[in-house]
Amino acid sequence: MNADLLVTGIAQLVTAEGPGPKRGAEMRRLKIVERAAVAIARGLIAWVGEERDWKGTAAEVIDVGGRAVAPGLVDPHTHAVWAGDRLADFEARTSGASYEAILAAGGGIRSTIRATAGASEEELIAVAVPRIRALVCSGATVIEVKSGYGFSSDAEMKMLRVVRSLAANTPARLVPTLLIHVPPAETGDRAPYLSDVCQTLIPAVAREELAQAVDVFVEKEAWRVAEAEAMLQAARQHGLGIKLHTEQFHRVGGLEMGLRMGALSVDHLEACSSEQITSVAAASTIATILPGVSLHLGLPSAPGRALIDAGAAVAIGTDLNPGSSPLFSTSMALALAVRLNGLTAQEALVAGTVNAACALGLRDAGRIEPGLRADFLVLQSSDWRDLVYTFGTNSVREVWIAGQRAEEACL
Repeated sequence: MNADLLVTGIAQLVTAEGPGPKRGAEMRRLKIVERAAVAIARGLIAWVGEERDWKGTAAEVIDVGGRAVAPGLVDPHTHAVWAGDRLADFEARTSGASYEAILAAGGGIRSTIRATAGASEEELIAVAVPRIRALVCSGATVIEVKSGYGFSSDAEMKMLRVVRSLAANTPARLVPTLLIHVPPAETGDRAPYLSDVCQTLIPAVAREELAQAVDVFVEKEAWRVAEAEAMLQAARQHGLGIKLHTEQFHRVGGLEMGLRMGALSVDHLEACSSEQITSVAAASTIATILPGVSLHLGLPSAPGRALIDAGAAVAIGTDLNPGSSPLFSTSMALALAVRLNGLTAQEALVAGTVNAACALGLRDAGRIEPGLRADFLVLQSSDWRDLVYTFGTNSVREVWIAGQRAEEACL
């Protein structure tokens, strides 16, 4: 076998096995190879195994010096494109105001929508680039980026064009999602906006290939179940995947609707009940938990331990956004899920790689396996568990994407 590059000196190589969960009851396990090597050809993994078993030739050999190697992380839930800040909201919340009260008073998401609407595409790109780079430095090689800070088709399309521009200027794979976040506040009549989303925005996004999925926020202060279902049906009709923000603050039926429609993922789930956990476990939909929200807002954590024990496939995301999760590290999200959601270290790595890829409808990411893109991390340590153990410094030394060193650690 001939390779372009052989990576040697790997103390531990860890990866989830298989293409990811096809049903929620399938929990992928980790395979750990000690004293390992990885061969890369044309940006793809050509061979993985114990270094002593390599029999081929390589144009270049790199020794990582006895460090651990893990798959590139997959961040399945971010809002990395926004303008303005939410520091006033943060001060209000730390003084006792609730997230819902801030939203009802015109702050929260609505203040970000106003700031984002007033920014040009160039300005949005400029502020988003360092956010994407921070996620990559933390180990993310695949990053979902949502729109959602617009009250019009034009505003949402602008955000998705920004994501397209970002994708052309980062080595990471960006997965764009059209998010229908909250209804316009200026009028109590939501029907015209709902109609515009279904009849104008979603068809245009699909036609221009600006997004791979549509996500809807179902909540008392956001969209009702019937409204969300209409939008997701429109998404399906135009060949787009479907996702949901649901069960974050209240149980209003969004989870059940998402499972019934076969959503790729249902995200948040902080208010998920034991009966709902059983339903998620019986479905093929991925349960995406977002521990940064629990930490920042002081919400009860999503029941990650109970979901896994019931047989659900769990993914982890940062939910990077200015209001509820200013978390710029995908590896930190995994570390928080261990502390706040009760996952083991192995479960967190599975949730942040292969399961997170499945939450985006991807079967070719989150694993170190022959035939897949050579996305992997070289850690600072010889033990992969440092990836979910370490606080306050970056446990990732090098990020490799498609067989090229993309980012060194942001120390």
